[in-house]
Amino acid sequence: MDQGYTIGGLAQAAGVPSSTIRFYERRGLLSPAGRTRGNYRRYDGAGLDPLRFIKTAQATGFSLNDIAVLLELSEGGEVSCGKVQALIEARLSQLRQRLNELKHVEQVLA
Repeated sequence: MDQGYTIGGLAQAAGVPSSTIRFYERRGLLSPAGRTRGNYRRYDGAGLDPLRFIKTAQATGFSLNDIAVLLELSEGGEVSCGKVQALIEARLSQLRQRLNELKHVEQVLA
């Protein structure tokens, strides 16, 4: 039987501090599977996947609000494809703008 993770074990497996997991929980992005008899948070084996997704999405520039929408969609929530497409297009537009800015800086420095 899969014993899952404590918050410290999950944090170590994901390479983040425990405080990050607590923060994501407060934001509603992550939930423990339950509690141990000692009232410690317990995460099942699937708890690592959403945490990795959040980290990756943040690294690509998505806001935590955007990530909440994307997680809701992945969990079968009632999020329209149009809303997800709009989030992706907005992020892509921001990335393209930033790339243009960086190309300009490169030209100035060269």
